[in-house]
Amino acid sequence: MSEIPRGRCETHDGDSHLLRFAVELSHPLPEVWEAVATPEGLEGWLCAADPLEPRLGGRVTLRWLNGDTVVSGRVTAWDPEYVAEYTVDPTHGRIRFHLEPGAPGGGGSTVLRFTNELRATREYRLDCLAGWHDHFELLADALDGDRTDWASWSPERWKQLRALYERDEAPWPKWEP
Repeated sequence: MSEIPRGRCETHDGDSHLLRFAVELSHPLPEVWEAVATPEGLEGWLCAADPLEPRLGGRVTLRWLNGDTVVSGRVTAWDPEYVAEYTVDPTHGRIRFHLEPGAPGGGGSTVLRFTNELRATREYRLDCLAGWHDHFELLADALDGDRTDWASWSPERWKQLRALYERDEAPWPKWEP
């Protein structure tokens, strides 16, 4: 299992949150783009995407394969190979994948800067931090050729991460890009 850096949260106005992850993946940018911006790629680690119209304003419906969550909305930013952003129902808010080449000499790695802007209770915010962390571990595995077998998926890792985020929640360090 790949080491994924901890996500961070910025809270504004009490229940408005911006979750952030910065993940360096040891795969070239086109491979990571395929994983975060196509139905085939997303299904290997996150959700089924049908439809996913790959253009600004396009329709998107995401159906999580480890539960019964289905959200619909629009593609609110689209810069092929660099930015895929989906704004869906208020519960999941704005989900943004921003890709950039990894450090020079990084062997073709990619940095994924992820944000999820949403309104949520403390409990749901912690659920989301753990959920995204879990999914980014699955993303790293999928990029290594080990796509998620959703029929055998278990919430055990998510529960471990949820407890970790809850234990270490206060005070949140300032996020540095």
